Amino acid sequence: MKKDLLVLAFIILLIAIVASGTKIQSVDEYYLTHIDEITEDSETVTISIRCDTILDNWDKLSPQLRSEKYVPKDGVILEETEYVLRPGDTVFDILDRAVRHNRIHMEFQGADKNSYNSVYIQGINFLYEFSCGPLSGWMYSVNGKFPDYGVSKYVLKDGDVIEFNYTCDLGRDLGYEFK
Repeated sequence: MKKDLLVLAFIILLIAIVASGTKIQSVDEYYLTHIDEITEDSETVTISIRCDTILDNWDKLSPQLRSEKYVPKDGVILEETEYVLRPGDTVFDILDRAVRHNRIHMEFQGADKNSYNSVYIQGINFLYEFSCGPLSGWMYSVNGKFPDYGVSKYVLKDGDVIEFNYTCDLGRDLGYEFK
């Protein structure tokens, strides 16, 4: 009997410890995590996510993705939106905040899982690499330039403009020129 009481007390103590260290959030609280209110003194960046190129390559798009749910009529998944810039924020940090806040699906590969040592964006809004042909996938630009390194390595500065665009032709359809 004493043994049973000790086990029960231990279980109650364990539950209390776990419950006190666990933050329980509503769905809305989860999606609003890390969103700062923009003030007059805030440093900011803007981000947009587009898939316009698919509209011109509809026949190459996987049939299960041929829906406005995945490819909006105007090609805009996220219109240009302003976010507070925190010290050390990378392109990935802002993208992560934006998709969480706007409830946009995103899948990525961690920096420790590839040879580039940077996060790799696999898919946004269920549009993945090769969803629209063998040369398709996501590319990003900052201030109109396509960096030659990954999203988690590009540290942003005040006023930067980030664009994520889906390419169907290794970036040539976005104006990217290979060097």
